[in-house]
Order: sequence, then C-alpha cells, then structure tokens
Amino acid sequence: MLKRIKYILLLLFCMSAGYAFAQYPPSNQNYPGRQQRPSFNNTDTSTNRASKNLTGDQEIDAERKKEESRHDSVVFTSKFIRVTNERLLSDSTQVFPLDTGLTNFENYSPLYQPRSPKISLGSLGLPERPLLFEPGRTIGFDPGVHFLDAYLLAPEDINYYKARAPYTNLSLFSSGVKEQLFKVTHTQNINPQLNIGANLNVIGSHGFYPRQNVSEISGAVFSWYESKSKRYNLLANVIWNNMKTPENGSILNDSLFTAPQNSYTTAQNQPIRLQNSSDVIRTKGIYLKNYYYIGKIDSTKKKGVSSSVLPTQRVGYTFYYNTSKYLFLQNEPDTYGVFPDYYFSAKYSHDSLAVTHLQNSFSYSFYLRGKSTGVIKNEVKLDLGLVQDIWGYKQFVTDTGIINTYGRIIQQDKKQNNSFQDLTVKARAGYRFSNRILLDVDLQQVAQGRDFGDFLYDAKLTLSGGRKAGRIILGAYSQNSSPPLVYTDWVSNHFIFHNKFSNQKINSVSFNYVNDALQLDLKAEYFLISDYLYFTAQPNGIDATPAQLHGPINLLKVSLGKNLTFRKWHFDNYVVYQKTDNESVLRTPEVYTYSSLYYSMFLFHVLHSNLGTNVRFNTAYVAPSYAVGLGQFYNSTPNVTFSSYPVASVFFKATLIRTNLFIQYDYANQGLFSKGYYMVNRYPGPNSLLKIGVSWTFYN
Repeated sequence: MLKRIKYILLLLFCMSAGYAFAQYPPSNQNYPGRQQRPSFNNTDTSTNRASKNLTGDQEIDAERKKEESRHDSVVFTSKFIRVTNERLLSDSTQVFPLDTGLTNFENYSPLYQPRSPKISLGSLGLPERPLLFEPGRTIGFDPGVHFLDAYLLAPEDINYYKARAPYTNLSLFSSGVKEQLFKVTHTQNINPQLNIGANLNVIGSHGFYPRQNVSEISGAVFSWYESKSKRYNLLANVIWNNMKTPENGSILNDSLFTAPQNSYTTAQNQPIRLQNSSDVIRTKGIYLKNYYYIGKIDSTKKKGVSSSVLPTQRVGYTFYYNTSKYLFLQNEPDTYGVFPDYYFSAKYSHDSLAVTHLQNSFSYSFYLRGKSTGVIKNEVKLDLGLVQDIWGYKQFVTDTGIINTYGRIIQQDKKQNNSFQDLTVKARAGYRFSNRILLDVDLQQVAQGRDFGDFLYDAKLTLSGGRKAGRIILGAYSQNSSPPLVYTDWVSNHFIFHNKFSNQKINSVSFNYVNDALQLDLKAEYFLISDYLYFTAQPNGIDATPAQLHGPINLLKVSLGKNLTFRKWHFDNYVVYQKTDNESVLRTPEVYTYSSLYYSMFLFHVLHSNLGTNVRFNTAYVAPSYAVGLGQFYNSTPNVTFSSYPVASVFFKATLIRTNLFIQYDYANQGLFSKGYYMVNRYPGPNSLLKIGVSWTFYN
C-alpha cells in the first residue's frame, strides 16, 4: 500500500505542475475567452499609416508589450461553484458558495475535530468512538458495529454541486509513513441541468506501534439533475468502502510512560499481543432520491447567495440499497490471553456478518406562504412520509469440527440467517412567523415490523432577534430504540450472546443561544436515559458482555463556543462541561476544552497566513477497554484512570492563490508534563509528529 501511495504522490506532483501552468497559458496561444491577436492583413487602408522601420530587438519588445497587455476575459474562481447537500434540499432547492478558507484546515483528522473529539486505539484509521456523550438519534434495526464509522462514507456525507466550470480538489495530508490521508473531489456540469462528480478518500497510515498499518479506501460517484423548469430533481450516488484494519491486541508494556525504558527500544519495537489478526469492513450502496414540485413555485433572492426555489407542493421517492460485510480474521494462537475464550477454534477465526438493506421511501409535502422576494416571513409546511425497510443478515463462523480421512476440515458454518421488514411513518410540521419565530416538529414511528414501537419525536422552537441580538433555539426530543443486534443475538468464535433487553429510552431538552455578531454559541442539554445499554466485564476479566442498567441516568451537558479577535490576533475557544450521576457506567470526561490562538498575516503580498497553536484538554476519566474480535469498547474492572495533560500543537497555514497548505508539529509538548498519554486502556496515544498538508484547487 505504501509503494502505491508513493507512486500516486509522484504522479500528483507532476500533475500539479502541469495544472499550475494550465492556470496561466503561454502568451503565444489563443484560448476561448481570450482577446484575439489583431489582424496584420487589414484591407481597410483608411487607418494605415506609414510604418516605422524597427530593429529586431524593437520588434521583439513591441510584440512582448502586446502580449503582456492581453488578459483572460473570464477567470474561473470559487464564485463559479455552488454546493449543497441532501439536508439543505429537504424542503427547497438552495445552494451556497464554495468554502475555500483556512478555518480548521489543520484539523483534517476525523479523530480530532474540535467540537466532536474521539478516542481511538492510537492513530488515524484505527477503531474509535466519541469522547463526549453523543447519543445516536436513529430508530429501527442496527447491527451495532460502529468502531470505524468515522472513516466510512455514507449518502448523507455527499455534497452536490452546480459548477459553471469543472472543479477539482486534491488534498494530501502526510507525516511520513506514520499518517497519510489523500482526498480527491472532482465535479463538473455536463449541461446546465446535469452535474456529475466523484469522491475518493484513502488512508494509508502505518501508525506508531507495530501492526497499526491500516489500508482504508472510500469512494463515491454522485450526480444531481435539475430540470429546466426547476420542478424535478434527482440526487444519485454510488458509494463503496473497503476498510482493512489490523488488530495488535495492544502492547505488552503497561508501564511505557512511567517506568524507565531501554534506550534502544522504540515505539515500533514494542512487543504486542497479536501478530496476525485483523478487521475488514466492506460496504457497497446505491442511493436515488427523486422529488417533483407540483403547482406554483416561489423563490427568494439574497445578496451574494443564489436564489432558492421554494415549492408549494412536493412529492418524493427515495430508493436505497446497501450491502455490508464485517469480518474478523485470526490466524495465530492466543498466547497472551487477548480473548476470553473460544467456541469453535483456538487458533483460527473467520467471523463474518453480512447485512443487506433495501429501503423505499415515499413523501408528500405541502407549503403555504405569503408573497415575498426576500426572506420568507410567514410559512406553514407539512411533510408526510412512509418508509419501508427490508433487512436481511447472515452470520458465519469458522468451524473445525468436521473430520475426514485427511484430518480436520476448516469450513464456514452458518449460524444465523434472518430477514424482516419495518414500516415507519413520518410526519413533520413547521410554522414560520414574521421571520422571527420558527416552530418545527418531527415525528417518526415504526408502525409495523420487527422493531415495532420504536419512535423519535423531536421539536424545536427558534426565536430570532436579528444579527446583533442573536437567536435562541429551544429543543426537546424523546427516543425509544431497539437494542442493536450485537447486544441480543451474536455468534462468533470468541463471543456468543443471546439476550432479551428492553428498548433504550432517551428524553432530552436543550437551550441554545447563538450570536453571530459576538461569535458566541452557548448550549445547555439535559438527558434522562433509561434502560441504558453498554458493554462490561467481570472483575479482572476480559469477557466483554452486553448489559443493561434499568435505573435512570441523568446527564447535564453545557458547551460554550466563543471566538475573540483583537486586530490580527484570534483566540477561538470551545468548552464542554458534562456531569452525570452514574460515572461508573457512563464513562466520559467531566471537562473538555479546545483553544486555538493564532496571528493572521499577509506575507509577500500574496500569502494569506496564520501562525499559532492549538491546545486540547480533557479531565481524567475512567478509561474504557477494547474487545478485539467484537469491535466494542467496554467498561472493565478494576477501574483504570490515567492522568490527563494538555496536548498542544504549533502550526503555520496559508493560502497561495488556489492552494491551501499547512505545516504542524502535533503534540509539541510531549515530555513536558508526561512522556505520553492513553485514551483507551493498554493502547497508548500518538506521539509527537510533524504533519504537512496541501489542498490544490482547480477550476478548469
């Protein structure tokens, strides 16, 4: 994989050089949109004058002056590209300018997003989960395998474009072989109505410790068609994910950062518990969303933003088909006791879960609004929908129980084979009054099928007082969701579960104050969780087992985002406070902070740049353990709490014409407070690392 990435990088640098020259064509060529050379064979003698005899050097200077005075009549920039996504197209057609800024550019990893940090087994591409309490808001069937979700592409992640010029973005983030991420986005309009494009994400990191060399590829081909009448829209995408992640079972040295180490021992030389085990996740899916506007079509116009197309009635149909396969492979004895037990083979595992999902969704929407060419001030809307989900899953294990004349035969043995369907009814109602008040109610209920009784009721009230006064958003939701498959029916070589659990219930209320003028975002959330589902183990054991807490859990979560600016200095901050009455079960830090202090400069009259530092910190909490072969983080006993210290990075980032770039020294303070840190029991976090990132953008 590394060799292929090197060849790709070499090819990209060659291409980037070619594209760089393509942005500014040589002056001895003519291109569409350029001014044409004047004719020297003009037959109109009324303008002819006696020519002055010029020397050879004078003729060259004259020609150069003429060429230098020429310029392109059209220079393509990001203003020619408009972008949207499925959420923004949920009740109208609206597009927005392309964002090519430097904000958060250095935080490219999905593990270290300032407002959604994650814990992982050590580096990019390895199993992860959220650090903060972030409950999923879905209902219906769920396999429960989410340890690589941060790296997967899904239909809701796809952006759609209107491109008056072909648009290509190439992004490369690298720190040598330890961490590599490559991204490509290309899109162009075939005609004014049809846009097509593609995404490609490649992670090829080797990590810091042995057997952390991941190979993960995600790709998508997408299209957006809008008819000339603006009435019909089609969103389409084909997505595939191929994730290969080794499992090393953690390092053997549990005192890596506390006891003196041999000077000849490096991170890559640390002994590990597993040498030949891995996870593989493969998904393929096709997504088609059609909707048609009936009756009158309204529109709004905003300065600097493309007009929005607003229907009065809309019918829609969505088709989605997806296949997912989850594999755990083991080809070695369990020398160091990574697994709690085995049921079929002591040395070999080939556990697999294959899931198919077919979804048909029908919707009808009705809108009633007053006449306006600007912002819609009065509007009533009603959405009704019916969703059919057809599921099927099969689970296999490797069985060596059959014996013939040649000895034991290792074969795949089917342990589960089920299929079912759910019917979900949806209703959404909204009311907008005087451009100051917006009420939105969203109801989802599984009315028939395996997950009958699941529901998600959500309500939101927005009170806006203008840009200076800000806006208040009051929210509440109630969720009742079935236990995931991994909690109730699971058969593998090392883990077998057959349980009956109650539905997990979450009730929440929230208050959110946002003031764009003050760059202030304050949010307070309260959660009441009943029948909470989690994984735990016996004291001093590694037998991760699903469990359910029947008593209620209360959790308060307060987050504050505030950006300060003084001349060219910027200080961006985000703070989260979480408090629960059951820390032994719901293990999450009480305080998390992220701060970015940087100085903005304009260097050499061409380089818009920022020089600064990022610091993230969370208070100590009881660290979870990780169950290899199950892909679940679980609560182990006795409790293990690691010391917590700030992690600081120093960066320089800049924009040069159509290229964004940065250089960053991550975890620059390693060794100042401690030699390293843990996020998961027995799995040390990343070491200090020099990172470089470049994002090239082309509009031709």
